[in-house]
Amino acid sequence: MDTFAFIIHPIDPKRDVSRKYPFLGKILSARQIDFFSTFFPPVYISEIEGIRSEATGKEIKGWFIACPYTPRRMLELPERMAYRKIIQTGKLAETLGAQILGLGAFTSVVGDAGVTIANALDVPVTTGDSYTVMIAVEALREAARVMDLSPADSTVAIVGATGAIGRVCAELLADETARLLLIGRRMDALEELRDSLQGDFETRRGGTRAEIITSTKMDELKSAHLILTVTSSVHDIIRPETLQPGSVVCDVARPRDVSAMVAGARDDILVIDGGMVDVPGSVDFHFNFGFPPGKAYACMAETMALALEGRFEDYSLGKRLSKQRVEEIALISRKHGFRLSGFRSFEREVTEAQIESVRRNARTTHRTTQ
Repeated sequence: MDTFAFIIHPIDPKRDVSRKYPFLGKILSARQIDFFSTFFPPVYISEIEGIRSEATGKEIKGWFIACPYTPRRMLELPERMAYRKIIQTGKLAETLGAQILGLGAFTSVVGDAGVTIANALDVPVTTGDSYTVMIAVEALREAARVMDLSPADSTVAIVGATGAIGRVCAELLADETARLLLIGRRMDALEELRDSLQGDFETRRGGTRAEIITSTKMDELKSAHLILTVTSSVHDIIRPETLQPGSVVCDVARPRDVSAMVAGARDDILVIDGGMVDVPGSVDFHFNFGFPPGKAYACMAETMALALEGRFEDYSLGKRLSKQRVEEIALISRKHGFRLSGFRSFEREVTEAQIESVRRNARTTHRTTQ
């Protein structure tokens, strides 16, 4: 049976440590967990079984293994120390017999986005970012549909546009909207991306493409109808006051980019978690990582799909992903039965009644403002 492993790590220190070690999660503070994680070894979490391809009937087996560092700890420590711990966790995957390794959450963005880690291991590595891109874009399109928004008539914003995921999301969405807003920290990188998108469009289509706006200011989100946010920030960056009524925010980042205050303060905005996928077969993760049974993050699903396909090779690595690779993993995943799942927001299911309530509240807010 072909095999894979996937590295997870604590995002919310107390909550996530409690899932494996309830007593430690209860008695230790978040800061204490950050500190002690420096000395904690990689952790075996669980065996994953029951994944079966819809196309071939092939079954695979996998494992969750944990790098003990939190995102904050990875940023506080020298980069080489973060690499060392992630590589140690990868060595555990090799010991278990994994034929491909997926890097989850912050382990996929540290340093050079997996390249150094892959070079230090015998097992091939992927960040899962290519399928994360496709599922994020599909989720935003579907959310636009249920909110009666047409991307072609909307302003679409990408927050974290110059990152590995944001850049390819911009490529995929640029042809679908009249106005594309690219937000990042460095104006020179944003302008380079804008010029690349415009040049690519003119080569393929001729003429002038949609208006592309670049900005380093989050206030620009007030003009956006559809927002895809995928930064590597440790803290939330999108607040209630920066969003317009009736808008959709697809938050792909972990830790989250969207402040929890948005859910409490704005009942006229649809916020969805990006990247939830239905896994084919009767999968049992033997571990609660916050999703309903049978569902996984898109980055996890990419690792599984590659194992089902027998593609045991380094896949999504580095700061530049290719659109061709995104489209390829989308075909592979669809073939084996992976699908965009229903919407969740702050780890809770989004119902049709809630969506209708957001639409109604947005209309009320618009009337009141006018």
